Amino acid sequence: MLIGVPREIKVHEYRVGLTPESAHALRLRGHEVLVETGAGAAAGAADDDYRAAGARVAAGAAEVFERAELIVKVKEPLAAERARLRRGQALFTYLHLAPDAAQTRELAASGAIAIAYETVSSPDGRLPLLAPMSEVAGRMAVQVAAHYLERPQGGRGVLFSGASGVAAARLLVLGGGVVGSNAARLARAMGAEVTLLGRGEATPERITRELGGADAVVGAALVPGGLAPKLVTRAMLKALRPGAVLIDVSIDQGGCFETSRVTTHADPAFVLEGIVHYCVANMPGAVPRTSTYALNHATLPYVIALADRGVEAALRADSFLRDGLNVCRGAITRREVAQALGLPFTEALAALGGG
Repeated sequence: MLIGVPREIKVHEYRVGLTPESAHALRLRGHEVLVETGAGAAAGAADDDYRAAGARVAAGAAEVFERAELIVKVKEPLAAERARLRRGQALFTYLHLAPDAAQTRELAASGAIAIAYETVSSPDGRLPLLAPMSEVAGRMAVQVAAHYLERPQGGRGVLFSGASGVAAARLLVLGGGVVGSNAARLARAMGAEVTLLGRGEATPERITRELGGADAVVGAALVPGGLAPKLVTRAMLKALRPGAVLIDVSIDQGGCFETSRVTTHADPAFVLEGIVHYCVANMPGAVPRTSTYALNHATLPYVIALADRGVEAALRADSFLRDGLNVCRGAITRREVAQALGLPFTEALAALGGG
C-alpha cells in the first residue's frame, strides 16, 4: 500500500503523522511511504531522515493526496485538504467531527473513508489513540494555568506553587479521565491545592461551590465522539474571582465551558467577564517532539493493520478499529456525530458493504 504523510497546515501545528522510524517499519513490510517535504522538520525529523528510512519525499501536498491510498495525519483536514480527498481513499487522523458540520459534510461529499483516532477503542473500553495526547494536554494544561495566572497575562497574580507563608494556587479539575488525572498529578507535584471532580461528582451545585475558591479550572469532560457537556455556564462565571483562568481541554469536542470559543497557538487566550479563557484545540502541537513520538507509538500498529490487510478488510475484521470509522463513502458511521449534527446514521458494516 502507498501511505501518504502530508505536512500539517493547521495554525502552529508542528506534529507529523509518521516518524522516520514508523516509515521504516512500514517499508520493512513492503509498503511505500510518501512524505511531503518539511512535514517532520519541527518534530526533529528531516527529509533526509525519511529518505534514510526508505520513504520518498514529495515536493508538495498535491502529490501526496493524489497518489496515496491511505493518508496518515495528526489533525483534521482543513478545507484545502478535504478538497483533495477522493472516493475510496482512506484518511486516518484526529477528526473531532461532532462540533464541525462543515468538515463532516465535506468528508461525506468526498466519498473518502475517514477513521478518527479519538474513537478507536480497545477491549478494556479505553480510547488508546486519544490517551497519549490526552496525557500531554493534561500536563500542558497545568503549565498553561500557571502562566496565565500571572498578572501580565490577565490572571490573578498568583504563583502556582505558592511561597513561604503564602498559599499555593487552587486548581479545580473537571473530569477524572486521562486529561484530568494527569493535570491533577502534575499540579499536586508543583505544590498546588487540587480538587478533582469526576463524572458522578460534577453536579452544577458542586461545581458552582468549588468555583468560588478556584484560581484556575481545567475542563476535561469527554463523550467519545460526541459533544462535550457544558459543565460551566456563563451564569456560573460569576462564582469565580476576577483573573481566574479557564483551560478548556475539551474544546476540540465543542468545549465544556459555555463561554469557550476555539483559539489558536497564535492567539491562545481571551478575557470574558473578567475571566481568562484558554481554548486552543491542538495543545500538544506546541510540543511536537514529545507528542509526535508518543502518538506514533500508539498509532503505528493500527497503520500497519490497515496497510497489511487493506483498509476495508481491516475495518471489517476489527470491531475496535471499526469504532474509529466516522465517515464512509458519504455515510456518517459514528452515531454520536450523526446525533450532534442532525444527520442520518449508517452502521459501519453496512457502509463498508459487510452486513
